[in-house]
Amino acid sequence: MPIDKDAFNEFLETIRRFVRERLIPNEEKVAADDAIPEDIIADMKSLGLFGLSIPEQYGGLGLSMEEEVQVIYEVAKASPAFRSYFATNVGIGSQGIVIDGTEEQKQRYLPRLASGEIIGSFALTEPNAGSDAASLQTTAIRDGDYYVLNGTKRFITNAPEAGIFTVMARTDPSKKGADGVSAFIVERNTPGLTVGKPDRKMGQRGAHTADIIFEDCRVPKENLIGGVEGQGFKTAMKVLDKGRLHISAACTGAAERILSEALAYALERKQFGKPIAEFQLVQAMLADSQTEIFAARSMVLEAARKRDRGEDISMEASCCKLFASEMVGRVADRAVQIHGGAGYMAEYPVERFYRDVRLFRIFEGTSQIQQLVIARNMIRRAKS
Repeated sequence: MPIDKDAFNEFLETIRRFVRERLIPNEEKVAADDAIPEDIIADMKSLGLFGLSIPEQYGGLGLSMEEEVQVIYEVAKASPAFRSYFATNVGIGSQGIVIDGTEEQKQRYLPRLASGEIIGSFALTEPNAGSDAASLQTTAIRDGDYYVLNGTKRFITNAPEAGIFTVMARTDPSKKGADGVSAFIVERNTPGLTVGKPDRKMGQRGAHTADIIFEDCRVPKENLIGGVEGQGFKTAMKVLDKGRLHISAACTGAAERILSEALAYALERKQFGKPIAEFQLVQAMLADSQTEIFAARSMVLEAARKRDRGEDISMEASCCKLFASEMVGRVADRAVQIHGGAGYMAEYPVERFYRDVRLFRIFEGTSQIQQLVIARNMIRRAKS
């Protein structure tokens, strides 16, 4: 349920100030240390960022989707690592429980996720199951009051920090598609669960991913999300629809920051006796970027409002994810071009953002998967 408009606007202004005064000044430190300072994490907790989308009765802020994307627009103007640290609690790390969890599961885990006491993580991708998520091979075989999990998950966001994992595993090995997949809440200290060493990535230093290995990991049957087998893939798709809007907002916020850096540089940098912002070819790059950002922002807000009305936004979420993630890549490329040789130097933020935003076209569904989802929805709607 949306909060009072004035209260939300005041909250949004607090977030803007936090980004401007605390996050952006610490970007270089996060990149150098590959870690977010503990005092900033504490501030994020106190602001309620870990519980943006978790219902109020479980300790969260209970923001609507429209309100959530507006917050993410602002947070994403700083290094993506800051958003990534709390975003799994807002999205894929909590929403499986919010949407399909039992009341007992909600009571047990959501308040701790909302406060940031624990970090949630979403374990779907495997070494041989990425875009083809329905082909996952991790198994969860019932053994009395437990399920025994075996398998490996790969590129799992916040795995090194996570306290609980939402794990997709095959409870019915005889079913090779989505129908045999179930969702489990697995606590980090469960015997048989091992987190691999953090991955070395192209960008997004301070945002960590790692493998998760399950070796005869015994999970209580009470931790089967919703208490029903075979619903895991459906839960994952519900979570990803929401997550794709969140990522689209993050892409848009990042693009706004990148463009602001490019415009500031174009106004300061002089060639042939005048600022390069006065040259029409530079203006064209600035104008194209502004236009695409406006389009992405409008798309995300419209899709968020439709979701808040309870409408099916599977196609719209993929439209947003496809356009916004490709858009921020183009904006980053133009920004480097506007900076010229300086854009290739690490002392300018656009160099870091150029690497950081490349990931947005890959995770939570590649651009090519979004195209398939969009086309399939078009065909389905035309036939209905």
